[in-house]
Amino acid sequence: MATIISCQQYSFSQFKWTQKFVSHKLPSNCVKLSSLRNASAQQFKPLCSGEKSTSFELKDEQKDRFSSIKKSAISIALAIGLVTGIPEFGFFGQANAAAIAPALPDVSVLISGPPIKDPGALLRYALPIDNKAIREVQKPLEDITDSLKVAGVKALDSVERNVRQASRALKEGRTLVVGGLAKSKVDDGIELLNKLESGLDELQKIVEDRNRDAIAPKQKELLNYVGGVEEDMVDGFPYEVPEEYRNMPLLKGRAAVDMKVKVKDNPNLNECVFHIVLDGYNAPVTAGNFVDLVQRHFYDGMEIQRADGFVVQTGDPEGPADGFIDPSTEKTRTIPLEIMVNGEKAPFYGETLEELGLYKAQTKLPFNAFGTMAMARDEFENNSASSQVFWLLKESELTPSNANILDGRYAVFGYVMENEDFLADLKVGDVIESMQVVAGLDNLVNPSYKIAG
Repeated sequence: MATIISCQQYSFSQFKWTQKFVSHKLPSNCVKLSSLRNASAQQFKPLCSGEKSTSFELKDEQKDRFSSIKKSAISIALAIGLVTGIPEFGFFGQANAAAIAPALPDVSVLISGPPIKDPGALLRYALPIDNKAIREVQKPLEDITDSLKVAGVKALDSVERNVRQASRALKEGRTLVVGGLAKSKVDDGIELLNKLESGLDELQKIVEDRNRDAIAPKQKELLNYVGGVEEDMVDGFPYEVPEEYRNMPLLKGRAAVDMKVKVKDNPNLNECVFHIVLDGYNAPVTAGNFVDLVQRHFYDGMEIQRADGFVVQTGDPEGPADGFIDPSTEKTRTIPLEIMVNGEKAPFYGETLEELGLYKAQTKLPFNAFGTMAMARDEFENNSASSQVFWLLKESELTPSNANILDGRYAVFGYVMENEDFLADLKVGDVIESMQVVAGLDNLVNPSYKIAG
């Protein structure tokens, strides 16, 4: 196999959208604030260089709002950056797309702490558990990633502090961790805790030997143990899916899928297997629909249909249909928009967070990680998703969850966990040789793929 090039870094300013995306662009030389409705929902529009600027007076209420925005110049810069290129992930075959004004939370949300970009961490924090003891073990292990960014021996000193902190937290909180395990999963959880404890001792030895290259692989192994312990704390499925969706394929838990892609005409990559973890705890209908289609071999042999530097997308079948035609009904099977929010016990269905007025709400599965997987749908039909899926080729840097144009509008249901960087090497025409469920199939209920036809 030819050598593999390193993954490129992308920014919004690099993208040029086709007519499937929003057709307007902001000119590079001028932008104006068109209205200050409130700090939660602002609209920005272009002021063309040929237009004359019209002066206007701000009312007292508007002045207050403008003042609050002015205090955080970074929030305005972020918002302007967001609308320099706004994708529309509708079905192929749509001729038009309308501009979307990003619904931005208050300034205080925009300038909150740095987002979590690691897909493994996102999945761990998305679990429906509340056990402080295991989180106190998890956090210092995750902090090793930042510690390794420091040059020289200071990095190893910082890693050593992380390891000691995690070991101390495990020793002091082990009883609370075991007490949080589901009764049916206690034995497995204890086994994982024992492996975690031994692994921490091994990592301590790696640091003492100053073997920097061995730290990251060991860290990943230990965090996998932590994630396993946390999953063993989930006792059954935590809520009831609404009655109207209860008979659809549902993923009540998590599953893993391997997607093998044959790459055409690429000297850097011949084929690649992408390991994807699907989260049915937070998107049971969306993830269940996808697993059901994978089991039907719906995606096998299908081409990558969009690869523009912002997303990779597939799932549009041959013929006039935009989605999966269920043989049992001879109609397109569609699923509702499904968004889980922090602090809620069940997802919202059928409405975007903007439509619900939840401008500050944080999604459980945010568009933070490179390789975030979500459902494509018609922009103007929330419940029109069927089989088309996309993977985001962007990490969230400065923009927190729900302060971008995707969170709360499209249903995220998983993350690419291995080889995600190679998504950027895929092109239109590359072929998905196969998709296979490699774990968690027993979490799928109401599997329609078992029905003849």
